[in-house]
Amino acid sequence: MRNTLALFLILFTHQLFAQIPNKISDEDKVYGLSKFWQEVNYNFIYLDKVDKTEWNKLYKKLISEVQKTENDYEYYRLLQRFCASLKDGHTNVYFPKKIQDSIYNTYFGEYRLFLSNIDGKAILTRVNASKKEELPIGTEIIKVNGLTTQKHLRKNVRPYIASSTDFIRDDWSIQRMLQGYVGTTFELQLKLPNGKIKTLKVTHSKTEEKEVFPPFEERELLDFKWLENDVAYVALNSFSNWEISMKFKEIIPELKKAKKLIIDLRYNGGGSTNIGKEIFKHLTEDVVLYGSKTQSRLHIPSFKAWGKFASEKDTINNAWQKKAFLSYKDEYYHDFEYYADSISTDDLRLLKGNRIIVPTAILIGHNTASAAEDFLIYADKQKHMTKIGEPTFGSTGQPFMFDLPNGGGARVCTKKDTYPDGREFVGYGIKPDIKVQKTLNDYLENKDPALQKAIEFLMDQK
Repeated sequence: MRNTLALFLILFTHQLFAQIPNKISDEDKVYGLSKFWQEVNYNFIYLDKVDKTEWNKLYKKLISEVQKTENDYEYYRLLQRFCASLKDGHTNVYFPKKIQDSIYNTYFGEYRLFLSNIDGKAILTRVNASKKEELPIGTEIIKVNGLTTQKHLRKNVRPYIASSTDFIRDDWSIQRMLQGYVGTTFELQLKLPNGKIKTLKVTHSKTEEKEVFPPFEERELLDFKWLENDVAYVALNSFSNWEISMKFKEIIPELKKAKKLIIDLRYNGGGSTNIGKEIFKHLTEDVVLYGSKTQSRLHIPSFKAWGKFASEKDTINNAWQKKAFLSYKDEYYHDFEYYADSISTDDLRLLKGNRIIVPTAILIGHNTASAAEDFLIYADKQKHMTKIGEPTFGSTGQPFMFDLPNGGGARVCTKKDTYPDGREFVGYGIKPDIKVQKTLNDYLENKDPALQKAIEFLMDQK
């Protein structure tokens, strides 16, 4: 029986791979790998945090491995693993669209499965409505294809996740642990909330059923509502569209009635820092706003050539030798001149009477990223603002984007952002003043503990 199953899986795998595009030549596979390696070496702002000996050793190893890949999907998976070794959330490799459109994460035909990381466990937190009795919320996946969940994550998922922070790598590994090309099959062992063990075989295919349980919460670009005791709640869900700034200005007459304010950034993955800044102007009394300090690499080939013959002791009291030495080590940087953002006289006139300065709770979480984190830099010294929730995504910067073979792409982070005083948050996340973590019971009872904590906190503020 075991041999029959093994033979079936081999035949199925060959049939599956036959459907995957296989158009990239061996020469282009090596070129794409080398292109990514080159752009990282030349542009990646955090190259100083990379073990370059191991990085180059991995590159040389992959030159032969990429040529052995059986199709374009396997090839891009190898590039993604190579990229993930850099541990940066703004440095990524992207599948060609034709491949990406055939990669499923939650669709399994008659099943839809949504997983969340709860205390390091892969917990089912949403399912298609018709299966909510069969697979109750709170069900845990304990094995995948015969491996324990943790072994499966370590071997097949985590090495492909490009992230600056371990907690995002943990979250995404579980959320994407069943991701695969259409037709991919998983044999799962599940532990139901009542303790019973259940096995389930699922195969990636389109799910026609639309309704899920619990239902998705509809989120607009900006959500506004009143809570009890004149507490206003405003969710800023993206800074990628200037429309949110207009929507915020439209509700200012209402917000001026608020005695307390909650700003929710938990679902804001970023966009333009300038959009967030425009909104922030209405939430502070300051006329000068202190945003992030930035840095990029500076490459001058002649200095790098001279630096080969310089030693660290040569740099003492010698700016020329220091520049050469650091250039050779790929650690010479350009510090962008720091300017605090002064609110113009015209803007101050428009802001007069339109600022909301009340005790404010800012809800943050793992999905608060990039430009939303820049918003929090502006908020850092505001005495009336308190951050509540979980650490933020911990990644921002200016990516350089470029093409890879047969329609794929990549980006490499070129800019380092810190607090004005040099404190780093990339790789760590911006920490909340009051940490609140969602538990399994919160999912089961559909509770929002961070929002509830914010309300309780604000009730104690004068």
